[in-house]
Amino acid sequence: MSEDPQSPEEAPSEAQAGAEGEADGRSALEAEVAALKEQVLRYAADAENIRRRAERETNDARAYAIQKFARDLLGVADTLGRALTAPPAGEDAGVRNFVVGVEMTQKALLAAFESNGLKSVEPTAGDRFDPHLHQAMMEQESPDLAPGAVIQCLQPGYELLGRLVRPAMVVVASRGSGGAAPGGEGPGGRLDTHA
Repeated sequence: MSEDPQSPEEAPSEAQAGAEGEADGRSALEAEVAALKEQVLRYAADAENIRRRAERETNDARAYAIQKFARDLLGVADTLGRALTAPPAGEDAGVRNFVVGVEMTQKALLAAFESNGLKSVEPTAGDRFDPHLHQAMMEQESPDLAPGAVIQCLQPGYELLGRLVRPAMVVVASRGSGGAAPGGEGPGGRLDTHA
């Protein structure tokens, strides 16, 4: 049994190979550590984004939770308004007190709307038709107003914290109308009634 002793020339090459293998292993481990750090940072950013989105959705849900309730109460406000536009005739003190009570009820309801962020959208004659806030119920010619201008507001609209709950129902000046255009547009401007 003869064992071949290693020659002195082979010993350094094995040491070099071992050092190179160790350097390769170390660089592989460093690359893996860098990849894992990047992955941890991505997961942390994703978690932060999810937390922010959940917080935003919770705030929106809290802010707009009364939207359906507010929409239901708008019918009550409309009914009170119509009752006050045609008060019963008569000089009876009971009738006058009844009308005053309805007026007070309407004022209290509108104050409650305002305090909860529900604001009226009621364009006046001459305002430019905005399809994001108004709903055109009809078009009429108007000698005084330019095409695309609001002639009359039939029913006020409402928005809750910047989000439209109900559009204002308006009558809009048609193309054959005269007058200066609202918003600086000349006569014959386009009116978007398909919004």
